[in-house]
Amino acid sequence: MLRTGLICKLLGLLLMIFSLSYICPVGVSLLYQDGKVPVFLYAFLLTFSGGALLWIPNARRAGELRVRDGFMLTVLFWFVLGLASALPFLLSAAPAMSITDAVFESISGLTTTGATVLSGLDSLPKSLLFYRQLLQWMGGIGIVVIAVAILPLLGVGGMQIYRAQTPGPVKDNKLTPRIAETAKALAAIYGVLTVACAALYWLGGMSAFDAIAHAFSTVSIGGFSTHDASMAHFTAQPDINGDFIIAVCMGFMVVSGLNFALHYYCFARRTLGHYARDAETRLYFGLLAVAAVAVSFSLFAWGTYDAGDGLRHGVFQTVSVMTTTGFTTEDFSAWPLHIAFVLIVLSFFGACAGSTGGGIKIGRMLILARQSLREITRLIHPNAVLPVKVDERPIPPRIADAIWGFFGVYLIVFYLMTIVLLATGLDFITAWSAVAATLNNLGPGLGEVGSNYAGLNAPAKWVLCLSMLLGRLELFTLIVLFVPAYWRS
Repeated sequence: MLRTGLICKLLGLLLMIFSLSYICPVGVSLLYQDGKVPVFLYAFLLTFSGGALLWIPNARRAGELRVRDGFMLTVLFWFVLGLASALPFLLSAAPAMSITDAVFESISGLTTTGATVLSGLDSLPKSLLFYRQLLQWMGGIGIVVIAVAILPLLGVGGMQIYRAQTPGPVKDNKLTPRIAETAKALAAIYGVLTVACAALYWLGGMSAFDAIAHAFSTVSIGGFSTHDASMAHFTAQPDINGDFIIAVCMGFMVVSGLNFALHYYCFARRTLGHYARDAETRLYFGLLAVAAVAVSFSLFAWGTYDAGDGLRHGVFQTVSVMTTTGFTTEDFSAWPLHIAFVLIVLSFFGACAGSTGGGIKIGRMLILARQSLREITRLIHPNAVLPVKVDERPIPPRIADAIWGFFGVYLIVFYLMTIVLLATGLDFITAWSAVAATLNNLGPGLGEVGSNYAGLNAPAKWVLCLSMLLGRLELFTLIVLFVPAYWRS
């Protein structure tokens, strides 16, 4: 049986902790005098009260979270938080947003998808813009760190939540012997990257506000911007070093797309050798390089840009899309259709396992590729013993089977959602790319969702909200709740 009381206690506690995040936008509102202080104060009171109503009746509950409890708490937390974090958008009169649009925007932020229904960002209140960016930063890894850091302090095991929420198959269950130390290690790495990114953005000419806001969405691989033109806004400003800004952005997208366990090991042991010896990292950089060259050459060959602009835009968009960040310097949906489709397909590969990126993950793709090659070899040598290895270590058959299962379910979910969107009246390119962009937590798509998602009908937006959550929760974390065996024992 599920430990309902314990789940409600922890869910309430996590909601109360999350409500504290409204303090930062209040400070920004006071600084810029944009009149949004009441909005965030009301949102704080509602969220904190809701959490308290769940926590107080169950405050004396104690015990150890089991795996099934961890799954339920994870799913409930993301769903409830997706609704609660929509409050500032709903309570704000400018911009006026429907419930559907507010929930879509908040879930997009929390899942680091970057799909938006808003336009006219340059004229929106600073505090609301900052809140959008903060949602992505917390969604990237901050919420995971908070969850796994506080639960051991309450005498409740947090490893189940850590396994359920970590984006992708992590190479080791723990970076350090204790889960609290693991959380602190992840938080330190995440914080250092964020501060370094913000500092370099500021040195490149961004305002302090833009530098912090874009550091949030860069390190989290989210892609929200405070300007409609995204990163292109900074390349058009004469007082900003646009090339430097773009280089910094690409560098941190690539770094944030790597396995955070590798960052920890390389920092702890003062060596970069772990990156070079990691097969997934080598494949990640190899795919980025080949795809960037192919896209850049195609932009030049099809006459979209000259060689210089083709290289600049091609490399940036390849990095942005493959890491599932979603920043843009140009509207790639207006490029020749085959190039745009190649970019969307790259988002299925995504970033590395153990990163804040989306997609199927490079680690899974590597194992799938090697297992496929083994099966081809077996056609020639049917009696050969050919273990699948990564980094000279054999992959257990159970893990390989699970990855094939994940891949199959991913494709089934993808095409089912595409069919549902087609049934709502969307054209194929829009439906296909919208599901790809949300399930892979990418953001921008093609067709009607090339710039934003405001023009979609309400049913389509709710379907895409589910798609974003499925992508962020790695499918099985949510789908397992619908398996009868989950409820039997």
